[in-house]
Amino acid sequence: MSKEYDLVVLGGGTGGYVAAIRASQLGMRVAIVEKRKLGGTCLHKGCIPSKTLLKTAERYRQIKTATVFGIDVSTPTVQFNRIQKRKDEIVHTLHNGVQSLIKRAGIDVYYGKGRLLGPSIFSPLPGSVSIEYDGEKENTILVPKFVLIATGSTPNNLAGFPVDGSMICHTDEALEWKELPDSVIIIGGGVIGIEWASMLVDLDVSVTVVEKSETILETEDKDVSRAVKRALKKRGVQFITDATIEKESIEIAANEVHFTVQTKKEQKTVQAEKVLLAVGRKANIADIGLQNTNIKYENGVIETNDLYQTDDAHIYAIGDCVGGLQLAHVASQEGIIAVEHMAKENPLPLDPTRIPSCIYSYPEVGRVGLTEEEAYNNGYDIKVGKVSFTAIGKAHINGDTDGFMKIIVDNRTEDILGIHICGEQATELIAEASLAKLLDATAWEMSKSIHPHPALSEIFVESALAVENLQIHG
Repeated sequence: MSKEYDLVVLGGGTGGYVAAIRASQLGMRVAIVEKRKLGGTCLHKGCIPSKTLLKTAERYRQIKTATVFGIDVSTPTVQFNRIQKRKDEIVHTLHNGVQSLIKRAGIDVYYGKGRLLGPSIFSPLPGSVSIEYDGEKENTILVPKFVLIATGSTPNNLAGFPVDGSMICHTDEALEWKELPDSVIIIGGGVIGIEWASMLVDLDVSVTVVEKSETILETEDKDVSRAVKRALKKRGVQFITDATIEKESIEIAANEVHFTVQTKKEQKTVQAEKVLLAVGRKANIADIGLQNTNIKYENGVIETNDLYQTDDAHIYAIGDCVGGLQLAHVASQEGIIAVEHMAKENPLPLDPTRIPSCIYSYPEVGRVGLTEEEAYNNGYDIKVGKVSFTAIGKAHINGDTDGFMKIIVDNRTEDILGIHICGEQATELIAEASLAKLLDATAWEMSKSIHPHPALSEIFVESALAVENLQIHG
């Protein structure tokens, strides 16, 4: 059986379903091929469930420190089964919402394994899609004018660590824990590892982070990585950086995993009830039929131009499977650009310096543009404005004055090169920085915008003024 479509999307994650809806709005007849559930990793195994747990950890931490606000709270307890139930309910609600959006847009969904075919009786061009189903159901062949590959990614493994889903886990398995462990070793001090370290330590779990680099959050501004590490250490997280794990030392006992770590200073054995691997993600491009096309792929990701076309011009690819910033909102925007290009809408390429990225740890981190080090390395003559939240009245009211905002400006053109926020609500505040970058605002223009008082957002004005050492309260 074969069916014709204007567009077939391989993968119903955030990038894929958003692209499908935009294509439907543009008058295309669209189908999605999804192996599991609409919403993909972000909804079911990533952004939504993990941030739900982080919000619970934040509330628990706030309750434990409520005496600062003059509130006497009896000893709070964590009921992890109820925490997990709330997480599952949120995911279920949002999943139903995505299904409703797809139905309303008139998009057909095929649940099965999609594979690209080469030229055949169905089409003289590669790109027809064969759908394999569980069981004995006959394959369906979809014949599209365009294909969008949005197959996402899965967690990386680490040599020597056999992931059993119980004692050695990826975040996929950790999200399904029935009870909290007493202790966890997190291997990887990137965004995912730090978010989990923050969440677990706030839920009274003993946490050790093992990172091969000299610092955590290596791609962030150095002021940010230092501030986050300092805050987590203060709450009890232990860090072993510049670390090499001796693979032959890994042992799994009845209730414990232990292994030896070598640093420049020492060799030590670490042990915990569970090990959580947070060492990046790899693109899902195996066994989807790329060999039947002219598509190029290297270093594990699909190669495209800046409008997400592959070397087969009618086949596009977006999201984690093309590398770059592995963020849900990036995949969504890439998908919109791709389908608008198919429809000859002349979309503009995505500017990576305007993309906000966030870390939902405590403290939170929000970033747009270059770090100070990147600006120097790119040859810019820069000036920097940096203001602590101690200068902001609302931060004192909220009982949280840790953190800062940092603005990096090109001294020659006055262009804003980067904005970094570390502190309470940084992941919300960064949206204003993203808008400033889109409108090509200068620090002077930001300093002239009027913000309400008291508000955390006043830090934008103070930091912009600080670029010229004119801050009022900083």
